[in-house]
Amino acid sequence: MPLINKPRTHSVVPGRELVGLRVAITAFFALDGFIFSGWVVRIPDIKHQTHASAGALGLALLGVSAGAVLTMMLTGQLCRRYGSHPVTVVWMVVLALSVALPPLTHSALALGAVLLIFGAAYGGVNVAFNAAAVELVAAVRRPIMPSFHAAFSLGGMVGAGVGGLVAGFLSPTRHLLGITVLGLLVTAVAGRSLLRHEPPAPPLDDRGRMAPAAAGAGRAPRVAGRWLVVGFGLVALCDAYGEGAMADWGALHLQQDLTASAGTAAAGYACFALAMTAGRLSGTALLGRLGRARTVIAGGSVAAAGMLLGSLAPSLWMALAGFAITGLGLANIFPVAIERAGALAGASGVAIASTLGYGGMLLGPPMIGFMTDWFSLPTALTTVAALAAVAALIGVATRRALNG
Repeated sequence: MPLINKPRTHSVVPGRELVGLRVAITAFFALDGFIFSGWVVRIPDIKHQTHASAGALGLALLGVSAGAVLTMMLTGQLCRRYGSHPVTVVWMVVLALSVALPPLTHSALALGAVLLIFGAAYGGVNVAFNAAAVELVAAVRRPIMPSFHAAFSLGGMVGAGVGGLVAGFLSPTRHLLGITVLGLLVTAVAGRSLLRHEPPAPPLDDRGRMAPAAAGAGRAPRVAGRWLVVGFGLVALCDAYGEGAMADWGALHLQQDLTASAGTAAAGYACFALAMTAGRLSGTALLGRLGRARTVIAGGSVAAAGMLLGSLAPSLWMALAGFAITGLGLANIFPVAIERAGALAGASGVAIASTLGYGGMLLGPPMIGFMTDWFSLPTALTTVAALAAVAALIGVATRRALNG
């Protein structure tokens, strides 16, 4: 009898552990989106408090980007040395604490300094929990990566909604301090699951790397594997470029070029964000049906067509439809790119792809601004369509590695 019961015990417990880990990692993704959007909705109040000009505020906000870029590659090394789970918990604690700092500043210089810390934590935790998610995806052998990014999108939408509701009666100091308290509580609960269990690891080869079956690119030479990671990073860049451009310029396009009201213009980004969230929620089923390569190729193609419609449409409702189609197309490209980079090179691959992807989000808004000055905003927004098409072409070129 004991011999019969043994396999049942071992088949149930690991499954429960993986479910617990998935819930914990999902909670960290959602919390990250909630914290970041909570900060973003209070930027106008912080600008007024610090008496910063638009230019000075822009320079201060670069602190977020600079901090993130500085820590992303470092976090990949930390994950290799200490494991992705403890690194995720530590960075999330720093992120939760640092979001309370901006309301305490009274100059653009001080704001930039604290945003450097905030950005460092934001970049670090993004690499760490993406690395943890990649390890879990490899263990469960199911394409569940989009569900984690859907949690980030949902957390961001909830954070923005809550921020909008409390902005009228809570000061930025109290609002962001409340986010700090909530963030630390969620980290304490979800972090227990991460710290209690070792990351699930697929078989390793004799060099300590993922075995070919798990990595999905065992036949590729080492140098070719590095280029594949860079290629997936470029796919993430193309996707994130579109996300950044839509967030910063989509509403202005509707208001300036299609004479939409302020409320309707704001709904334009909401259409994009809701469509992207819906696409990510259905991403696991879509990947199971189409596979990674066809998902990236189809997603890039759909996003390119949607953005051409959204940027060049002569009517408001056609543009809104284009924004929604773009969100659906872009939804699963970034998660797939990060997951495949991590499968090829572990935490280092996640760090490289995340850095390139984050670079795309930084590159998009200023590039759109420059091209708007040279040409027009609708013309500038067509670059989102162009880069979505580039992502599809890279998907075609790397389809064997994508399907792994």
